[in-house]
Amino acid sequence: MNETIKTILDHRSIRSFQEKELAEDQIKLIVESAQAASTSSFVQAYTIIGVKDPIKKAELAKLAGNQAYVAKNGHFLVFCLDLHRIQLAAAMEGVEEVAMLASLRSTELYTVGVVDASLAAQNASIAAESMGLGICYIGGLRNELDQVSALLKTPEYVVPLFGLCIGYVDYRTDKKLRLPIPAIYHEEEYLSDQNMKMELEKYNKDIAAYYKQRTGGKREDRWTQMMAKQLLNAKRLYLKSYLARKKLTLE
Repeated sequence: MNETIKTILDHRSIRSFQEKELAEDQIKLIVESAQAASTSSFVQAYTIIGVKDPIKKAELAKLAGNQAYVAKNGHFLVFCLDLHRIQLAAAMEGVEEVAMLASLRSTELYTVGVVDASLAAQNASIAAESMGLGICYIGGLRNELDQVSALLKTPEYVVPLFGLCIGYVDYRTDKKLRLPIPAIYHEEEYLSDQNMKMELEKYNKDIAAYYKQRTGGKREDRWTQMMAKQLLNAKRLYLKSYLARKKLTLE
């Protein structure tokens, strides 16, 4: 097993960072690593916004659901889907916006941006962890996207998707168990429901034991129980109207 794979397999989310900022050369390497990720048709449909201002970070922490580690870390990155830049590029070639609308509003191009941003973020995460730093993804930015957009001054066709806390680890959490490989990796065809349920039952026992040990017996949550709870409580249903305000009425 090489060092890269060891770094990947040792991943865990860090939510307690030392009060020490990243150096500029560290940030540059992390961003360069993000840019090295694959991108669909060379579109590079994402932008990364780095946030250092403690006041702005504190506001983002509040908007993300009062997650303190959004404010207290070595550096905070916001990964955005960005179709504004390619719109601008096309305009530089004399293409009118009205002629681009079918593409700019397509579910396909939106998907390209989400995938591109996600691939870049994962590259950035692995780069940071290989440098001995810790990371934590922040989906909570999507709680209040209008306010996040205003704070970051993102134009039309740009959507902040998630944040990434990076920093020197203060407290290292236990590694969380992932789903068993047979539940994730299927050969030739999708796994039957009967076999999937068997894998999930085994996983439930492992996860319940993990939480029981981690919380001193206060929690014994099953994974299927947690997923059912999530599906019964729909989140961020305003996103469709938000995307329309960003001119991303998907078709």
